[in-house]
Amino acid sequence: MNIDIDAMSLRELRDMRNKLDKAISTYEERRRREALAAAEHAVREFGFNLSELTGGKAGRSKVAPKYAHPEDASLTWTGRGRKPRWIQEHLDAGKSLDDLEI
Repeated sequence: MNIDIDAMSLRELRDMRNKLDKAISTYEERRRREALAAAEHAVREFGFNLSELTGGKAGRSKVAPKYAHPEDASLTWTGRGRKPRWIQEHLDAGKSLDDLEI
């Protein structure tokens, strides 16, 4: 298919550019979905799901708490990030983090 772009009007050229931009965009999105499906299939063969290996790409999933305050179970900590004051006080008292595990 030969297209004589020199014979086209400015409007026709812009229409063609819009169609090309859309075709390129949908092509890239389709390839991205195909790659994601192939990756998910490969990971499932090993008994995992993709979010387990990528840390939840689509959005981080909440991490379950690992530790709870001994007197107030509503105070919890996942073990990540800065230690809450009640954890640090527990440790400073010579106690073990294992004592607070859920």
